[in-house]
Amino acid sequence: MTSTSAATHRARLRTSIAPFLSFFSGPFERLNEEPDVANFAVGNPQEMPMTEYVDAMQRALVPQDKDWFAYKISEPASRRLVAGTLSRRTGLAWDPADVAMTNGGFAALAVAMNTVIEPGDEVIFLSPPWFFYELLILKAGGEPVRVHLDPPGFEPDVDRIADSIGPRTRAILVNSPHNPSGRIYTPEKLRALASMLADRAERIGHPIWIISDEPYNRIVFDGREFHSPAEFHPHTLITYSYGKQLLDPGQRIGYVTMPPTLSERSELRDELFVQQLAAGYAFPNALMQHALPDLEEMSIDIGALQRRRDRLVPALREMGYEASMPEGTFYTMARAPIDDDVAFAEILARHRVLVLPGTIVEVPGWFRISLTASDEMVDAGIPRFAAAMAEARA
Repeated sequence: MTSTSAATHRARLRTSIAPFLSFFSGPFERLNEEPDVANFAVGNPQEMPMTEYVDAMQRALVPQDKDWFAYKISEPASRRLVAGTLSRRTGLAWDPADVAMTNGGFAALAVAMNTVIEPGDEVIFLSPPWFFYELLILKAGGEPVRVHLDPPGFEPDVDRIADSIGPRTRAILVNSPHNPSGRIYTPEKLRALASMLADRAERIGHPIWIISDEPYNRIVFDGREFHSPAEFHPHTLITYSYGKQLLDPGQRIGYVTMPPTLSERSELRDELFVQQLAAGYAFPNALMQHALPDLEEMSIDIGALQRRRDRLVPALREMGYEASMPEGTFYTMARAPIDDDVAFAEILARHRVLVLPGTIVEVPGWFRISLTASDEMVDAGIPRFAAAMAEARA
């Protein structure tokens, strides 16, 4: 790479996250620590951690042998535990050898992309996306290709995805339950996607991977079931983070894995390991792996999230906001009463409410609300949303 092309590449990396940096150095930085602010901006905990979580971490901290805090990679016990969970959840007989433990979902995505993407490959991602998809694709040497999901349903259109596939398409990023909309993709939708990808792969002469970003696959509402694309498409890499089910995003543990239906698994295992090393030792630390047997079965209170959704969304709609009813995740999307969602987020900030402007997740005119806000924040926030609506309309 020449110095000019390297500078251009770095500039593209910065541009991809410029809206994110602008918000988090603006209203969020000013108000995040203020005690009277109703903070709906990001999926951070707004209450004390679960007692059982703290107890598990304290137990894991006590060394049981001299190697307790020695170098760790993907520890056999961790891999067996994850493989057992995946087998129960998908109905496929998962092999522990196909599980690579990572220091969070972010690292899992980076490792997955660097494993299957070659320089110049095109990678499709569905927009609105998680903040850093474009950044990670670019860093892996890929070329991002957007396929837009239409609000308010944010339902993926398989025909639209098919139209975006070309001879250089190597992968598609699928995120279900979807951040920021809360949409869960049905088995019928995933089967249709898998069938289309198999057909297009045959035409262009190489597999098209699904990188299935699933950190919210246990955060589902109304008794719904989650299904992974890996159940329908062998060329799938699943990435997962425990930071959502435990609401502990500062404690980094996750994994990247492939289904037992993939024929070239043994070659991919070695490549995943190489990419974990190349990413700067992207393995979870010893403490998190020691605690994993306890953490695996824990979850934040999904019922509490659903109750907040059921209180907040109807209240917003009654005020005149158009708001989505999420099927899972921490989030709901609402349309701002003015076209400039960043300006409206500033109006809300003046009313002591923090939300994420839709521009940051490529949905101008909308904003995202996190249900990890406390019940007290919901109580305080509802009249403030109404006051901000009135100010914007005036």
